[in-house]
Amino acid sequence: MHAVILAGGKGVRLRPYTTALPKPLVPIGDQHAILEIVLRQLSAAGFDRCTIAIGHLGEIIRAYVGDGSQWGMSIDYATEESPLGTMGPLLTLRDRLPEEFLVMNGDVLTDLDYADVLRRHGRSGAPLTIATYARKVHIDFGVLTTDASRVVAFTEKPSMDYRVSMGVYGVSRTTLDDYTPGLPLGFDELVLDLLRAQNPPHAYEFDGYWLDIGRPDDYDRANAEFTSRKSLLLKGA
Repeated sequence: MHAVILAGGKGVRLRPYTTALPKPLVPIGDQHAILEIVLRQLSAAGFDRCTIAIGHLGEIIRAYVGDGSQWGMSIDYATEESPLGTMGPLLTLRDRLPEEFLVMNGDVLTDLDYADVLRRHGRSGAPLTIATYARKVHIDFGVLTTDASRVVAFTEKPSMDYRVSMGVYGVSRTTLDDYTPGLPLGFDELVLDLLRAQNPPHAYEFDGYWLDIGRPDDYDRANAEFTSRKSLLLKGA
């Protein structure tokens, strides 16, 4: 199985941690970088090949990861000369990828079964599978519903439930056929194009442990929780 890790971003939201380190190499706990955790998880799940899309401070990632042999994987790299968006790097890699493969952000901390995402993607027949997570968003204001300048409803500081993208996807290579290599392609653009074509993505619903380390609050939480969650996150790795 083949995974592509997107690790080319500048990590602006996570400054000052990312001033000298690329975001996937920020430390979690006392011994591990987030990218190391991800690679150990992928290897334990049966992934034997991985391509890392690098950009900002990418040579540090290349020096840290090497050829992947320390995790029993074969790892190669794709360098973004300019930002290509979430899905844009895949276009230049297309000929190096199998028919179905996993794509994920390099700053995800989760106990998601990556192999199962890819298996379920293959069975679904969908062009794209999106791992999703339930998030509750608290609104710190009174919310008004208006109609023709009249207030018709009011809710004090409501909570709203959403299914959000976890930054982990199963992708079919043919899904990329109509896009031009070298041009930016965002995840949002791809999803909207598929919806317009009435070829919707498949949702893989997950309710385990997930944090987006790109958010400062979640990064701090990950470090606070890692010791107690280590056996969950690195089981079998």
